[in-house]
Amino acid sequence: MGLLSLGTPLTWHEAKQHNNLVRSNGIEQLINIHRQSAARTHDKFYWGDEVEYMLVRFDAALSRATLSIDEDEILNVLHDAHPECVAHNISFHPEYGRYMLEATPARPYDGRALADYLYVEQNMAYRRSVSRAHLPRDVVPLTITAFPRMGLAGFTSPPHEPNGVASQSLFLPDEIINRHVRFPTLTANIRARRGSKVAINLPIFRDTRTDMRDALIPATPRGLFTHDSEPYQGAALPGHVYMDSMGFGMGCSCLQITVQAQDINEARYLYDSLANFAPVLLSATAASPIFKGYLVAQDVRWNVISGAVDDRTPYERGVAPLAEHKLFGGLDVDEARTDKHAPHARDGKDIQRIPKSRYDSISNYLSDEHTTGYYKPEYNDVAAPINAGVYAKLQANGFDAALANHFAHLFIRDPLVLFSERVSNSDNAVDNDHFENLQSTNWQTLRFKPPAPFVEGQTAADPETPGWRVEFRPMEIQVTDFENAAYSVIIPLFARAILKYKPNYYLPLSQVDANMVTAHGVNSVLEGKFYARKHTGLDVSDFAGFDLGWFDRKISQLQSHTAPVATEKDEYNLANGVAVATGDDSVVEVSVNDVINGTATQPGLVHMVTKIIASTYPDASVEQLEQLQAYLKLVSYRASGKLPTFAKYARDFVVAHPAYEADSRVSEQVNYDLCVRVAQVTAYEEVGLFGKELGAYLMKHRR
Repeated sequence: MGLLSLGTPLTWHEAKQHNNLVRSNGIEQLINIHRQSAARTHDKFYWGDEVEYMLVRFDAALSRATLSIDEDEILNVLHDAHPECVAHNISFHPEYGRYMLEATPARPYDGRALADYLYVEQNMAYRRSVSRAHLPRDVVPLTITAFPRMGLAGFTSPPHEPNGVASQSLFLPDEIINRHVRFPTLTANIRARRGSKVAINLPIFRDTRTDMRDALIPATPRGLFTHDSEPYQGAALPGHVYMDSMGFGMGCSCLQITVQAQDINEARYLYDSLANFAPVLLSATAASPIFKGYLVAQDVRWNVISGAVDDRTPYERGVAPLAEHKLFGGLDVDEARTDKHAPHARDGKDIQRIPKSRYDSISNYLSDEHTTGYYKPEYNDVAAPINAGVYAKLQANGFDAALANHFAHLFIRDPLVLFSERVSNSDNAVDNDHFENLQSTNWQTLRFKPPAPFVEGQTAADPETPGWRVEFRPMEIQVTDFENAAYSVIIPLFARAILKYKPNYYLPLSQVDANMVTAHGVNSVLEGKFYARKHTGLDVSDFAGFDLGWFDRKISQLQSHTAPVATEKDEYNLANGVAVATGDDSVVEVSVNDVINGTATQPGLVHMVTKIIASTYPDASVEQLEQLQAYLKLVSYRASGKLPTFAKYARDFVVAHPAYEADSRVSEQVNYDLCVRVAQVTAYEEVGLFGKELGAYLMKHRR
């Protein structure tokens, strides 16, 4: 969640009068950062990961698993100066829920050092063991994407009634929200700006005895808050699970990876290239088939979080408001400047149709025109309204069209949380708080992260401070450190392959959006078809032999001391590839398996990562190669269907459970047994999720 400000938060109606001030200062801060760091180069290839845990309390006597919301003081204990955190290079951070922990390495990993890739899993294990040691024995930090019975009576420990003023939810008590004032204020201000509660509707998975009505919606409005009537006015869709609070989305856990490029241009190319892998890796890591006690007809969390922070008014969404609700929600409309075709807010900003939530897939490429030159403006073919004033100001201050367009699109949003002490108390020459207020509340599949501004007295950036970075955000959290390390390691290695071999992965963004929809489907990893370029400029013959079998051959050679396996010459400059002309924009439909494991005409992610390993680490030991191969096997086998995603594993567990009544409902007993199974898998006491081959590897190396 980043740095949490201290001070007095403003309600939406207090804060909105300062919206333009924050946007204006934010752009000045961005311009200053760009002026200072646009020419910054030769930064090291650092990277890091973020893992989010849920604190689950187990009551064996009652066969109950609940979310523990009374252990959040652990964050006061495990601060960055705590001896165990310092000793193990780990750092803990708050998240939206009181039952949540975010943990990262305290210092980034060196993306050129083989030892760091192999250390990631151990670092994750330290995070889990250190936090576990400071929790009661009955509370376990689990890495699950969505708690299955969140929103049902008694799902928290201790239990609370859903009657809080911040969320006004029918299902979630405010006591699940982090105690820091930012979080309940964010929750309330999203609702106030939107003019209604958020409305998330997921299709119910139909089984033989399923009642396709959401039985958890009260039969009649409870009358506690004005917004209680919304599900009866059309906010709840028939045949869907209805969720009405930010907590259902921001209370999910995920796995995020940030990589640092050597300069801004390399970061832009990497951002654009990885954008088209976001839907594929969302599908490949699918881990959330259960919401609010229902099996749902999808496998991932993304649209849940998208809906959970959707602060757009009915006008901005292009829909009619609910009965007795306002078309412009909580916005103050300037009647003197407004007609039905051109509404204006009193803060001076145009009120526009906004096609997406502020948590969604990207809507603009950054352009690689300064590196490979593959980008074409027509690839940005989705509606992405901009703040015209911001765009003009950025263009006048050295931003090219594509970069100005990216930030001008982000700045169509309003700030959601303001602290009275910081509204006018900001020095744009050295601060970035107003910029980050908007930057960090645009939660897209990727985030383009500029460096921080120089502190007073500096004349150049400290090379050890963060540079131009790309955050890869779509992946679902996995239940073991082995899995999370595997998917974490894959991203920076694949990023290195992209920067070295210079593929062209550009697609029209409308097709990337279509791929995001596909990724939500049940078992989309096997059944989904995803758009991809037919020609990427890579010759598949250049990657021949760099499949999973390469590791076996290399290990055999090391063990028998025979002639070395031929590898590409090691090259230390990541930016040494040669862009290949790929004028053919034809698109084909492919499977996740095609993307990950390759086809006869396209090298897959596995081939590219294996070739990077082979060329960069010719002296890797048998043990090191076995570990890297195990990671790639997990990714490869999930893509091919040889191993199930956790979404399929959990769905099958529920359906096969003796207490399941074929009604798509997950009972207290089923939930408890599923959480027990997750805890067993986490500890490698149960390895059936990984099949015979990887199961044997884990029993040997992780027990």
